[in-house]
Amino acid sequence: MMIASPENDQDKKGDALKSQRFQMLADIAKELSGEVVFPTYFDAVLRLRKILNDPAQSIANVAHAVSVEPLISAKLLHLANSVAFNPGGQMLVDLKSAITRLGLNAVRTASLAIVMTQLLRAKGMAEFSELTHSLWDHSIKTAAAANIIATQMTRQNRDEAMLAGLIHDLGAFYMLYRATQYEELRHRPDTIKYLIIQWHESIGVSLLNALGLPEEIVEATIDHDHMRPTPTTIRNLSDTLYVANMLSGGHFEWLMQDQAEIPAEMALLEEKYGHLRPEIEAMATEMHSSFA
Repeated sequence: MMIASPENDQDKKGDALKSQRFQMLADIAKELSGEVVFPTYFDAVLRLRKILNDPAQSIANVAHAVSVEPLISAKLLHLANSVAFNPGGQMLVDLKSAITRLGLNAVRTASLAIVMTQLLRAKGMAEFSELTHSLWDHSIKTAAAANIIATQMTRQNRDEAMLAGLIHDLGAFYMLYRATQYEELRHRPDTIKYLIIQWHESIGVSLLNALGLPEEIVEATIDHDHMRPTPTTIRNLSDTLYVANMLSGGHFEWLMQDQAEIPAEMALLEEKYGHLRPEIEAMATEMHSSFA
């Protein structure tokens, strides 16, 4: 019997790794052209979105639809009683009142955030725990930053800005979830990290379109990790998301890991918008406790 040398064994593993990386990207492309498959609890929030986006629905109907999902119901009630939404300290105990206090836009964002935290706990995701938790921290901070920028520097809808910040890297989450289904990839988080750097933006745009997210939000996520001139005035949602993402470490997290020098453009962005950091950190901490 011929015994494979360590070199040959490594070559086989390398070939298998390349094959599975190619297969994953091919499978993602095929899936995005048809029906996107996420874990079942993600399906729940997509069903909720249809109701939440229907202006004819009453708060009572919305509350009934949300109540079918116990986890989402409990988290929304907790969020409505948090300091951010309840500065007066008047505690609510029913879902209808909680939804009224939060507003439908906040309920949309919160529901998606809640299922995204569950996605982190999906079978096989433990192999990517360092990546997923880093990505989730970044998403929360970007959502908080987008909310604060929209509120203080624009007339944009702050809830829409927060939603854009929360889901701007959904393509990366999706790639990690799909990677759990390939044996060679599951045990090599580093190779997935570099696939994500290359593909998460374009896959994210296709994914958000497939999930029926508003066109303005989808467009705002295009090239969000690509360095551009610092906007002197925040003109649109794309500007808001770009600044929020950069303030939250997006560019360095995915593209600049091996470069020690801070680009001049980042220094300019920090000079103009860095004063918002304390408020961003405070809101991100509040969001973490509400969605965890």
